[in-house]
Amino acid sequence: QGILREGLEDVKQFFKANGSCRLPLSPSLLVKGIVPRDCSYFNSNAVPLKLSFQNVDPLGENIRVIFKCGDDLRQDMLTLQMIRIMNKIWVQEGLDMRMVIFRCFSTGRGRGMVEMIPNAETLRKIQVEHGVTGSFKDRPLADWLQKHNPEEDEYEKAVENFIYSCAGCCVATYVLGICDRHNDNIMLKTTGHMFHIDFGRFLGHAQMFGNIKRDRAPFVFTSDMAYVINGGDKPSSRFHDFVDLCCQAYNLIRKHTHLFLNLLGLMLSCGIPELSDLEDLKYVYDALRPQDSDADATTYFTRLIESSLGSVATKLNFFIHNLAQMKFTGSDVRPTLSFAPRTHTIKTSGRIRDVFLCRHERVFNPSKGYTYVVKVQRESPGEVAFVQRTFEEFQELHNKLRLLFPSSLLPSFPSRFVIGRSRGEAVAERRKEELNGYIWHLIHAAPEVAECDLIYTFFHPLPRDEKAAGTNSTPKAADATWARPLGKVGGEVKLSISYKNNKLFIMVMHIRGLPPLQDGNDPDPYVKTYLLPDPQKTTKRKTKVARKTCNPTYNEMVRGMGVGMGGLGGVAMAEDMPHSAPQLVYDGIPRGDLQQRELRLSVLSEEGFWENILLGEVGIRLRDLDLAQEKMGWFALGSRGHGTL
Repeated sequence: QGILREGLEDVKQFFKANGSCRLPLSPSLLVKGIVPRDCSYFNSNAVPLKLSFQNVDPLGENIRVIFKCGDDLRQDMLTLQMIRIMNKIWVQEGLDMRMVIFRCFSTGRGRGMVEMIPNAETLRKIQVEHGVTGSFKDRPLADWLQKHNPEEDEYEKAVENFIYSCAGCCVATYVLGICDRHNDNIMLKTTGHMFHIDFGRFLGHAQMFGNIKRDRAPFVFTSDMAYVINGGDKPSSRFHDFVDLCCQAYNLIRKHTHLFLNLLGLMLSCGIPELSDLEDLKYVYDALRPQDSDADATTYFTRLIESSLGSVATKLNFFIHNLAQMKFTGSDVRPTLSFAPRTHTIKTSGRIRDVFLCRHERVFNPSKGYTYVVKVQRESPGEVAFVQRTFEEFQELHNKLRLLFPSSLLPSFPSRFVIGRSRGEAVAERRKEELNGYIWHLIHAAPEVAECDLIYTFFHPLPRDEKAAGTNSTPKAADATWARPLGKVGGEVKLSISYKNNKLFIMVMHIRGLPPLQDGNDPDPYVKTYLLPDPQKTTKRKTKVARKTCNPTYNEMVRGMGVGMGGLGGVAMAEDMPHSAPQLVYDGIPRGDLQQRELRLSVLSEEGFWENILLGEVGIRLRDLDLAQEKMGWFALGSRGHGTL
């Protein structure tokens, strides 16, 4: 900090002598001074500087940039240029992936400037609001977006931005082989836009721990990201949209494989260590798989999404990074509550005279449980407010208070563990009494505790409390943004059906809105198909089984071959691709014979030793479809009958 202050004095002297200058980052940025109080540094290896300059335009805001010394920013410039070209391709094809692409400029050997994006935070800072193990939890990102977008329409827009930008980041970082991905170089804007920073390693040149790659997953896509997309911990139809976006964006970039190979090839002789020979170009070629059809590439990228989502290594990497950063955290950093958008004090809110936990209420979104309604009375006459808090939020308050005060000054907190089989209403009632005693002792504790900012922030009404107050304090109203309609009873299946050169291609993409089983649990669904008439049942095909979901994603090709004029013959399997489903095709079907065929599709739940349960089925007469071009869409599932697209 001392070295930074000395250096800033030199910068101030420069502006005194020269008046103003244009920033190298962009000639349009004209500045006239430095703002020392807004300048600081980051805790990464190169210790980049966070600088704030005075804008010459009196109506303009201060211009904030990052100055890095020790990194070759030419590589960052090249990576950002490739991502910018990808974004142009997507936009030209009518697909706006909501990408955030910032400016970066190398001003000399191993140094340069980077644009700072306003209203954005690293995933690490968002996750550690829920503790050092926040990277293992599913709700931090969703709670942070909810905090900054309290209105339902605001939050839905933020989630939409998140879905598009996250899909774009997954495709771009995979194709370019961007490594060293941890939660301090992935950022999220309050508007929901996600973006990556710091491209010091790319084209698959991962950091190594001995013989182990630090980046084990194909790209960063974790369960807390899926939680935002799904609106909860169970797969929803919005996840289908995300997978479709990823695959569509991937296939659009694949059409321009030679463009990216040529552009990167031009840079082979520029001296960037990680782009120096044809092997580096081969990484991009292999990632884009130009030899594959769009259907095969869709299947391939779907498997990559599944692999990334199932990777524990990414979360472990995030957690280790959290621990590594703890030693850099200053003692003056005050803990804040993850669910509160801003801090409130006794001066800004007014002294609390009394608090009383009135009742508990059942909630179902984002997960089943109970919320507790607290009546807050302040010293101002007639000023009464009602706030809703969950048991987990009470617990977060207590954990943050323990960081500030010794345990001797704090009341004991109720145990979160439940002994025996006691559940539900009885547990909530017991906790209500215990929490009532806890908050009474809190506001009657020593003044340094009772009047601290954490407590006044906790009991200050949030936007969700104010919204609930207008609907008779119904907790569901506060969480309405999490609820998503399931669609028709029985559900729907999304298929892609095409016919070319006497071959019938059927891809099972997604299913949405399947009904739960009679016991209330989610099914283990799989899809079974026949091409009728088929008296010998030789055309039977099955997808993999999806576990415990009403909204599964498959993106598998259902194929067979050997169909002659007289009937359906044997099946031949093509070679399996890595990470993909077996490749089969209904082959040898003349167009005239196609008109007589019907695709019978059933969705069943696998039940182990018991008989599998039929969840819905549909019959599709192929003569009803114009198969001159690919047909893609949703078909309603129900009892026996013919489906319409």
